[in-house]
Amino acid sequence: MTYRIELDRDVCISSGRCVAEAPESFRFDDDEIVALVPGGPRLTDEHIFDLARDCPSGAIRVFDGDEEIDVY
Repeated sequence: MTYRIELDRDVCISSGRCVAEAPESFRFDDDEIVALVPGGPRLTDEHIFDLARDCPSGAIRVFDGDEEIDVY
């Protein structure tokens, strides 16, 4: 299955967990808010869910098509 990540920049608290766990896919922008690395590698579904669960603010949202997936 192919899942899609969306980042809620209004919710992000810049904890850096996603950047530390997947620096090839996540980075901080000039405002120190998380952003996806353009052209970054495709993460495994397991890694996507782990990253979303570990985000303390819930800024990493996972979608299957247009439907948001509850990662908890």
